[in-house]
Amino acid sequence: MQLSELFIQVTDKSVGEQIALTASGSNRRYYRLISEDKSVSLIGVEGTSHDENHAFLVMAAHFSNQGLNVPRVLAVSEDEMAYVQEDLGNTLLFDYISEGRKMGVFCESEKAMLRKTIRALARFQVKGAEDFDFNVCYPQPEFNLRSIRWDLNYFKYCFLKATGLEFQEDRLENDFERMAYILLQQKQMNAFMYRDFQSRNVMVVERGGEMVPYFIDFQGGRRGPVYYDVASFLWQAKANFHDELRDELIEEYLDELGKFMEVDMQSFYATLRHFVLFRTMQVLGAYGFRGYFEKKPHFLQSIPFAIENLRRLLKDAADDYPYLIEVLHEMTEMKQFKEVSVRKPLVVKVYSFSFKKGIPADDSGNGGGFVFDCRAVNNPGKYERYTHFTGMDEPVIKFLEEDGEIFPFLDAAYRLVDASVKRYKDRGFTSLMVSFGCTGGQHRSVYAAEKMAEHIHQKFGVEVRLIHREQNIEKKLTVD
Repeated sequence: MQLSELFIQVTDKSVGEQIALTASGSNRRYYRLISEDKSVSLIGVEGTSHDENHAFLVMAAHFSNQGLNVPRVLAVSEDEMAYVQEDLGNTLLFDYISEGRKMGVFCESEKAMLRKTIRALARFQVKGAEDFDFNVCYPQPEFNLRSIRWDLNYFKYCFLKATGLEFQEDRLENDFERMAYILLQQKQMNAFMYRDFQSRNVMVVERGGEMVPYFIDFQGGRRGPVYYDVASFLWQAKANFHDELRDELIEEYLDELGKFMEVDMQSFYATLRHFVLFRTMQVLGAYGFRGYFEKKPHFLQSIPFAIENLRRLLKDAADDYPYLIEVLHEMTEMKQFKEVSVRKPLVVKVYSFSFKKGIPADDSGNGGGFVFDCRAVNNPGKYERYTHFTGMDEPVIKFLEEDGEIFPFLDAAYRLVDASVKRYKDRGFTSLMVSFGCTGGQHRSVYAAEKMAEHIHQKFGVEVRLIHREQNIEKKLTVD
């Protein structure tokens, strides 16, 4: 109710459609609010913590005033538990670099966006901290001993103990104390520390004909060292950055950071390795809690990637934490992690198209998949009253469902596709393409593609990318 009222307050229009958006690691609820005439789209947010919401709102206003790329908050409820902000679209940096992540080889456009993002981070950390009152930060105003202990215990209790590995807690705590001491001795402690800076929290937005990064979900930020966010971004579990690209991006970052402060490069690299290990442990703690305890598939699927990251780190681990390193080595060699390969999840692409314009091209390199011909189904497009509608609109949906010919057609398609989705998942395949064509790619094929996408997502819980080619519309049904 609050979001609808805020939408009207900003636009003078009523909400025609409210679409729930996925928020994988947050209890906050996000919605895309679209006006009845489809001319306006905003993002509505409902929080569960007033202090967290208040922190975000104060930060968003401050960052905007600093000229930083963040979504503009347009209206806020009186109790600050709900607000609406500009809609930045659907393109996460995580998706923008998806081909590079899958192949481990990034094209020039992907690398260019990564360079823009890492440079924007340096500016964000410095300019975001200028004249900012860190007392509003939630739950802590700064990166301190308490927050370090929270994260280390997060790892110990939510991941390490959950593995069943036996270890001497007292010896582990000694190394935790040593790590906390080292982390707190560093320079550059007065920056804005984003804390969860990763590619899912960066939107790629077109501005003035150029694609630029915008930062979102920064409400957990606080005063802290610059190293933490660099470690978070470049060693993100599913990023799949190779060492050469990491080094290149660190150089870009330091070049930008050097515009704001003096940087000792040798000291920076020596310090960064401590934060990379610390952040990797924190991430495993989060995956353990969200995966093992909250049973969220996305986090369980991310564990093998984080373990593989940790294995690579341990090959060149420092001797500052001897017992911790011993425990981590033993943990990564446990049977449940040795036997789990880093398998990329299946993504199903579902297209609607017009046969007049040709069958959609397959961009995965796998040669395409199913193509279903909807032209035998009774066509609402032959009636003038349906000319301006698509298979997503109620009049066309009603026509097709009351006519009934679409149902046996879809049932047959479901049986064929279901068998392939199941086998593709079992065999570790990563891409399947399902296309529906009709005369104009407007009515029957659009309806069928919508239904197939919903069916696959609900039955198998895999990511589905729905593309209505002739309408130039793309949707994503993600894994929770």
